[in-house]
Amino acid sequence: MAPASAEEVADAVRRAAGEGLRVKAAGTGHSFTPAAATDGVLLLPHRLDAVHRVDLEAMTVTVGSGMPLKRLNAGLASLGLALTNMGDIMEQTVAGATSTGTHGTGRDSASVSAQIEALEMVTADGSVVRCSAVERPDLFAAARIGLGALGVVTAVTFRVEPAFLLHAREEPMTFDEVTDGFDRLVAENEHFEFYWFPHTENCVTKRNNRSPGPAAPLPRLRGWVDDELLSNGAFRAACALGRAAPSSVPAVAGLAGRALSARSYTDTSYKVFTSPRRVRFVEMEYALPREAAVPALRELKGMIDRSGHLVSFPVEVRTAPADDICLSTASGRDSVYIAVHMYRGTPHQEYFGDVEDIMTAHLGRPHWGKLHSRDAAQLEAVYPRFGEFTALRDRLDPQRVFGNDYLRRVLGG
Repeated sequence: MAPASAEEVADAVRRAAGEGLRVKAAGTGHSFTPAAATDGVLLLPHRLDAVHRVDLEAMTVTVGSGMPLKRLNAGLASLGLALTNMGDIMEQTVAGATSTGTHGTGRDSASVSAQIEALEMVTADGSVVRCSAVERPDLFAAARIGLGALGVVTAVTFRVEPAFLLHAREEPMTFDEVTDGFDRLVAENEHFEFYWFPHTENCVTKRNNRSPGPAAPLPRLRGWVDDELLSNGAFRAACALGRAAPSSVPAVAGLAGRALSARSYTDTSYKVFTSPRRVRFVEMEYALPREAAVPALRELKGMIDRSGHLVSFPVEVRTAPADDICLSTASGRDSVYIAVHMYRGTPHQEYFGDVEDIMTAHLGRPHWGKLHSRDAAQLEAVYPRFGEFTALRDRLDPQRVFGNDYLRRVLGG
């Protein structure tokens, strides 16, 4: 069903609970985990997509939980406003992105969830509740990344700021250049990330920093060649070749790592933060303590070189500052994110398993919306506030109205 208001969500939850059914809310299906799977009532998001309030004095915007980030960004831009930071895609719904901890990269600015000022949600007894740093702060600390375990989010209030431009500088570097200079590159740039192409020494770096302007977007043809023809069309063909003829992967990786040349441009912030991603893949990502970045990356490179794994997708590396959200992958510590991918349909289990061994040895925390094999006991060991979250869940949903098999594995009970 597709409710259009918090009251309709509350009614659906009360009726389902009364019949002994579970309830889950869906997003756009971007997550690789079955976090929203249910054998009961599935709530669809598309009618919970209204703009509820724009407060220019407080610099907050409240929207329905089903609004896609793409529409949110465009709507904010039309008002001369922006989010401080973004992930690298914007196809998810507001609630789907925040509930699973979607993040970009930032020296000082954190995940999308860390930009939440308040939440409205429906709890297991059918109550419509609101939480913020001053109103039910215990719930606010947990529900900003709630995995759908505490209730159904119906509206999100974001802190926003005046719209701004970002200057993007993208250029190739070698693996040793990036890892040797990693701390400096992070410190010198508001938003730094890089991609390393396995089987090669090639990396592509991205440095995004605020600019006073003027705007200087990529010429349309250059943008199409780089982002559509090369990064999507040609890359998809290369991945398909690697799946059909695995022995070609190292050579293809070498070509891919050299295909994109240096470029720079200045544009609206969300247009710089995000990129079109049309090549289908599976993904695993871990957040490590920031100081583990270079050791873990060098171990990862050595493992791939020794193992015989044939990896056609680049490894993505981003950062985030510490935040105060119970189950945030950056909770309480400055973090580095290391993401690995494989082209859809290509065997990935052994590669991901070997990567996961490295990440967990460095106290890694898996992204909640991406593939991993961790369970509640393992996650409790790396999340200091894990018990705080599960105790709140026990109080709010003792009957597990919002439960499913995935939550049972990662949260217990």
